[in-house]
Amino acid sequence: MTERMIVIGGDAAGMSAASQARRRRDRAELDIVAFERGHFTSYSACGIPYWISGLVPERDQLVARTPAAFREDYDIDVRTRHEVTAIDLGRREVLARDLDGGGEVRAGFDTLVYATGATPVQPDWVRDEVAGVFGVQTLDDGAAVLAWLEREPRPRHAVVVGGGYVGVEMAEALVQRGLSVQLVEQADQPMATVDPDMGELVAEAMRGIGISIRTGMTVTGLTERDGRIAAVVTDEGPIPADIVVLGLGVRPNTALAEAAGLPIGPSGGIRVDRRMRVPGAAGVWAAGDCVETLHRVSGMPVHIPLGTHANKQGRVAGINIGGGYATFPGVVGTAVTKVCELEVGRTGLRERDATEAGFEFVTVTAESTNRAGYYPGARKMTVKLIAERPSGRLLGAQIVGWSEAAKRIDSLAVALWNGMTVDEMTALDLGYAPPYAPVWDPVLIAARKAVDALAV
Repeated sequence: MTERMIVIGGDAAGMSAASQARRRRDRAELDIVAFERGHFTSYSACGIPYWISGLVPERDQLVARTPAAFREDYDIDVRTRHEVTAIDLGRREVLARDLDGGGEVRAGFDTLVYATGATPVQPDWVRDEVAGVFGVQTLDDGAAVLAWLEREPRPRHAVVVGGGYVGVEMAEALVQRGLSVQLVEQADQPMATVDPDMGELVAEAMRGIGISIRTGMTVTGLTERDGRIAAVVTDEGPIPADIVVLGLGVRPNTALAEAAGLPIGPSGGIRVDRRMRVPGAAGVWAAGDCVETLHRVSGMPVHIPLGTHANKQGRVAGINIGGGYATFPGVVGTAVTKVCELEVGRTGLRERDATEAGFEFVTVTAESTNRAGYYPGARKMTVKLIAERPSGRLLGAQIVGWSEAAKRIDSLAVALWNGMTVDEMTALDLGYAPPYAPVWDPVLIAARKAVDALAV
């Protein structure tokens, strides 16, 4: 008999799972239905700031595969603008609402993939009746921001609330669109994914392109004029704004899972095993930004929402559903971004993470250049390493630099993944030529400095 697989969520994790399952089982064996509440499938949410800035001219350049392509090439029944509102594990069915046509659909399943992603953190002071306040998570969100920027009277003053990846990238995008931009951050620095000393380098670069940074400030409300945003109210007074972008981070989208009784872990994400199965729920799998996973350095469950993880986890789930065998071994939290031409990379634990995990450690910061100092275009790069004492095992790394900096974090991520010590790292056989690195690569210089610190 034909089995049915239902996927809730049509982006990275959900459609990766569906595609992998289809490659291993044809329509006669497995009927696949994917419900997606938006208009698009398999798109790059990470590319939205670059679309808004104008660097990426067209929305469709961010779409990897359309719903029509999934239907035609993979024989997957993709139902966009359908929002799943309930899961009944006893009856093995889901209830979905047709957001455009109205009405509800009940669909039974043998296998369920929960891939609802994450939802933006939205503070209590956001009011639906005030136009001009935006989250930036979906292509529809990006389109709404662009439409507002073109609407008369054209916005001139932007406030970005929150200094994480999205906040920093959107602040830059709005500067490139010609707006005056202020970024408001409750913490003492933007880019809290790196340590404060490295975050200050990011803040300097942001100020260098004209972004005003207001740290240690709490937003408490909004004021409006004729239904449009007029100002952001803070504990230090109002800030005029014609557009407000929220960059306060995301949380796992687990409301349906919790209502259905699926297990939620300490990070707030759905608990899964290494094969992406949900414990205690036969035939139920979960993947992507809605799940928690193992941090390979701290050994703790974490929620780190990234498209790289979502695609890998969806692939693992789909292989297993299709009859193969695959596992997801965890994460080390590698991420990169940029502010103007300043590149930022990080992997593993920050200082506060290492402290919370109970490690004793040393930290070192090394300054070098991306190329041989005499070669044209040599620019400064700062590398920070955190190493366990006394073993010397690498626990985390951060890099901030002006060119060819961010992707150097990959060699550090590989060292971290494989449990290398900083002493072992000093002998890494990294590529050298004057246009690409000094004879001692910045990574090797930092590793040598960490070895010296451990000897003290």
